Amino acid sequence: MSGHGFHVHGPHDHELEHAQQGGHGGDHTEHGGMINQIAMFTAIIATVGALFGYMGGATQANAGLFKNNAAIKKTEASNQWNYFQSKSTKQSLAELARDLSSDDKKPKYQDKIDRYEKEKNDIKVAAEKLEAEATQWEKQSDEQIHQHHRWAQSTTVLQVCIALAAIALLTKKKWLEYAMFGAGALGILVGALAALHI
Repeated sequence: MSGHGFHVHGPHDHELEHAQQGGHGGDHTEHGGMINQIAMFTAIIATVGALFGYMGGATQANAGLFKNNAAIKKTEASNQWNYFQSKSTKQSLAELARDLSSDDKKPKYQDKIDRYEKEKNDIKVAAEKLEAEATQWEKQSDEQIHQHHRWAQSTTVLQVCIALAAIALLTKKKWLEYAMFGAGALGILVGALAALHI
């Protein structure tokens, strides 16, 4: 409280002060227990919600990173396929040259054709490997996005729980306290699903 001027506090501050001082007896003692219970539960849920919020942000960042890795691998695969196409073109030209050349030059062109065929096969293997890696990165990104949505759902439910706690403190309605506990349990359950990648 301020030493100079005046201090204005909300109804929940007033109730917390009464709970600390043991209340004024009677009905306040019952409400003091309710206030302490809600305050403790709110502190725990706010902490859990902060952790879930952090996890939601982390999975969202991972999803973006994995999507970026997929794009890089797709670009590398595309480069390999372009390289494959250039070898195919060279092979076709060598085949044409072989077919149009004299018999003494045909073995020279056939060696080139055989070399291009081997190079194409090596390039194809590399391109397909890069495409498989890109697909794997895409899958991991999708999994992280799904997990991010679960963390976000959980955090949202826990925020609703905290709002219910504030309303329960102000109105002293027992059913709101039960709703708060239910929302808190639901939020933690959804967070558990996120942690289990479900």
